[in-house]
Amino acid sequence: MPRQPRRQLIRDLLRSSEPSVRWRTRVNVLGEPRSAPAVRHLEREIVQSVRVRRLLSHPAAGERGGSAGGVYQYWQGIHWVLLSLVELGYPAGEPELEGAIDRSLRLWLRPHYFRSYAADEATARPPTPGVPVLRGRARRCASQQGAALYYAVKLGFSDARSGQLSKLLQGWQWPDGGWNCDKDPRADTSSFMETLLPMRGLTAYSVVAGESAARRASARAAEVFLRRRLFRRASGGAVIRPDFLQLHYPLYWHYDVLGGLKGLAEVGRIADPRCVEALDWLEAHELSTGGWPAEARYYRVSRTFKGSSEYVDWGQPNRRRANEWVTTDALMVLRAAGRLAA
Repeated sequence: MPRQPRRQLIRDLLRSSEPSVRWRTRVNVLGEPRSAPAVRHLEREIVQSVRVRRLLSHPAAGERGGSAGGVYQYWQGIHWVLLSLVELGYPAGEPELEGAIDRSLRLWLRPHYFRSYAADEATARPPTPGVPVLRGRARRCASQQGAALYYAVKLGFSDARSGQLSKLLQGWQWPDGGWNCDKDPRADTSSFMETLLPMRGLTAYSVVAGESAARRASARAAEVFLRRRLFRRASGGAVIRPDFLQLHYPLYWHYDVLGGLKGLAEVGRIADPRCVEALDWLEAHELSTGGWPAEARYYRVSRTFKGSSEYVDWGQPNRRRANEWVTTDALMVLRAAGRLAA
């Protein structure tokens, strides 16, 4: 069956009941500037949207101050809410978010993250709390600080703390360009899951701060994905993990091919020939009726504070039905790759 023309798909997205979908289509797909009056008006609508108000109306994270339980709880902690707000097109610099940003950054800039200790084995206990370094590699879940840097910058709260996050990430970066929290001393290759968000955070920070060191660090991180064509092992070419070839929304700290392409588009590396196979895969997954599906998800919906739960529904997985969030991300990537009109 012939695929629906993408121009019709874009018109349908611009009529979505979700203002954030309309925003993502205008800004990420059509390239309209955020300063345009129509886009600014849409951002005011986003602030008052049902989805955003529901995400921000639950005080559970705030009630626990800067604790890990309050900030990082999967997926209702304020850390994840802030990451979602960036994707929803929430306007930058809103005073409403200042307290949430402060709580989160207090957690991710605790003193022990600035200390490291040499560890000889996975069970080694630190003399004081700090980041273990095994065989010359810091074992740190850098996706946490990477996400915090990303949303602090994107939501308009870049300050000295952003610089501290950037320096921490650069200090933890592995020789191959990425990050990994695996405490097995034999681990010598960066993790896709721990590298994607730091790459995006450093890229965003390098733009607002004009910092060449952050730009170089994000470029090195891009090579972690490019060397593996975004989903294949560097040695042998086998698919790294089957779930890399599924479409999800949201990704949180996880990884799939679309998330990797999106990150590389932000870095400015989407035109690299090593992206071609992943881009072909993405286009092959477009539905004949138009759009892309969410094939799996990492959350359940709950109105109460529960593990691995969301306050909102991003769409049931369905391989035959387009998901607006996945679709707008896919179109953004294809636009960046010069394939949107195909």
